[in-house]
Amino acid sequence: MEVSKSEHRHFVIYKPYGYLSQFKSHDSKQQSKKFLGGLHGFPEGIMAIGRLDEKSEGLLLLTTDGKMSDFVNSQKVEKEYYAQVDGIITDEAINLLRAGVEIGFDGKKYQTRPCKASKLNEIPDLPKRSQKIRDDKHGPTSWVSITLNEGKFRQVRKMTSAVGFPTLRLVRVRVGDILINTMQTGEVVEVDQLLL
Repeated sequence: MEVSKSEHRHFVIYKPYGYLSQFKSHDSKQQSKKFLGGLHGFPEGIMAIGRLDEKSEGLLLLTTDGKMSDFVNSQKVEKEYYAQVDGIITDEAINLLRAGVEIGFDGKKYQTRPCKASKLNEIPDLPKRSQKIRDDKHGPTSWVSITLNEGKFRQVRKMTSAVGFPTLRLVRVRVGDILINTMQTGEVVEVDQLLL
């Protein structure tokens, strides 16, 4: 899908750890929280396409085009995540992730759809996180790539937990054909169009 710049504005950002995927507080309880509006002077009508929870980081697309947002969220566009998990993930756990696992969602049980999952043989080259991950002296960790066509709240975290390997760090690295590449934490890039 392609949208011209003259109609709308689009941004690709690296959402930092500890930020909410919204632009300002809607609630007095959120006064101490960090918002995307603090990263850049975004235009009126801007919206995040999909969300990353406060403790997740990485690629987030922003647009003033509601149709583009609906398209990306319609499960037609793949989203790839790198998750650092507690322990050395097993082939059995990877196979379970691929097949789909049962997680809790909105107080009900939900079976995730089959997805792509694989263990990463090398630690990905990502920016350091503002809050340190626990030390290896507390036990080994490993990295897994998970690619979804759906996006329930905290889904990747719930999936890795369901197979016995809780997520310690979660970074979205791809949405459709848009990659995070060498973007740094908090970086904001305005693009003419979002080619997905």
